[in-house]
Amino acid sequence: MLVLLETPAGYGLFRITDSRLLECSVDDIPSFFENADVARSSVTLEAFSKFKKTEDALREAFALSESRMGKGLKKFLTKNVVEAENKCQIGVCDRLLGVNVQQALNIDVVYNPSTVEIIRGLKTQFFELISGLTEEDVKTMSLSLSHSLTRFRLKFSPDKVDVMIVQAIGLLDDLDRDANNFAMRLKEWFGWHFPELSRIITDNLTYAKVVFAIERRENVNTENGRRILNEMLEAHVVEEICRASEISMGSDLMEEDLIVLKELSERLQEMLTYRNKLEEYLRFRMRALAPNLTYMVGEIIGARLLSHSGSLISLAKHPASTVQILGAEKALFRALKTHTKTPKYGIIYHAAFVGQAAPKSKGKISRILAAKLALCIRVDALLQSDEVTVAIENRKYIERKLEQLSAEVATGSGPAKRPGSLYKPKWPEKKQKH
Repeated sequence: MLVLLETPAGYGLFRITDSRLLECSVDDIPSFFENADVARSSVTLEAFSKFKKTEDALREAFALSESRMGKGLKKFLTKNVVEAENKCQIGVCDRLLGVNVQQALNIDVVYNPSTVEIIRGLKTQFFELISGLTEEDVKTMSLSLSHSLTRFRLKFSPDKVDVMIVQAIGLLDDLDRDANNFAMRLKEWFGWHFPELSRIITDNLTYAKVVFAIERRENVNTENGRRILNEMLEAHVVEEICRASEISMGSDLMEEDLIVLKELSERLQEMLTYRNKLEEYLRFRMRALAPNLTYMVGEIIGARLLSHSGSLISLAKHPASTVQILGAEKALFRALKTHTKTPKYGIIYHAAFVGQAAPKSKGKISRILAAKLALCIRVDALLQSDEVTVAIENRKYIERKLEQLSAEVATGSGPAKRPGSLYKPKWPEKKQKH
């Protein structure tokens, strides 16, 4: 009986010379590989094929991970088993691989717990049974192969990146919700002391920075307060804040309240800063995973479409009509139940094209946009290219359609109607029953 051994250095074929190794139980097999001398008396090396390049090892390892027979393994078994007319059985450690080998080369393959344990024992005495290989060389080969295989899997496994984008857009929504709640609390709380500030500064991050810097409205008109505000805001905004602080009708702040307000403003700054970093990360990921989709509708809307479907492949399987109403499932089922008009758009309602269209044209533009998005999504999912040539052409087409629809709405002229058909089919008259 022969045993196939798969290693990072190459393929090995060992012949079992001690019949007791096949007759003993699984628990007794490790005793035949206690040391090199015992192992040499039990098995002998029949053939060994070393990988010439790391690329060859990578291809073979990837094929074996999917229980497939690579070109190298097929050539090795054909040369040493089929052409050598070895009629004995071959033990393997993968059942599906054994089935594929048996079907392709018509070789009698054996897979059972004993063969698995024998292969495990061969790996423990691998360096003693094969001459010309050192443990240091094999470790280097194994490390290089594992890194290459990991990069290969990450490159051709978009599902992993899909999960990152799905989690990132979910976290971004959570941060937006929490940041808005924090900002609302801060404005209402600090508004008791300086209510005019929230009407002058509308940006939440800037408001939190100003509250943290000035602490009290009395500090605005000081030399240090003006210097700090001038570093963060424009001159006319600073002057407006100074005038408002002089006539403010807010109440005084106690020291305990000020401490809590500063902690809240600091926490809000950290949250909004991290939110901006997360948005930049999402932008980078979306441009790498779905460049055409990102070019058409932007990173956020593209990520929401991807998150709603679960993965890019799942999104690519949807027709344009489904892409159009993704996110409006509740309205769709309610309309079907009540026999009313179905929604015209879902997540893509927030796209720039739909927002620029006139109210009467939003449905048409969303339908056109969904059709072009479906093409771009399939290109991103299946072509795996960084080029956005498809998205550029589709974007130009939608822009022309948008201009055309806007002109029709402005002039009040609709699209030209098709002339009626000149041919009218004549249906056979029903025969009257006598």
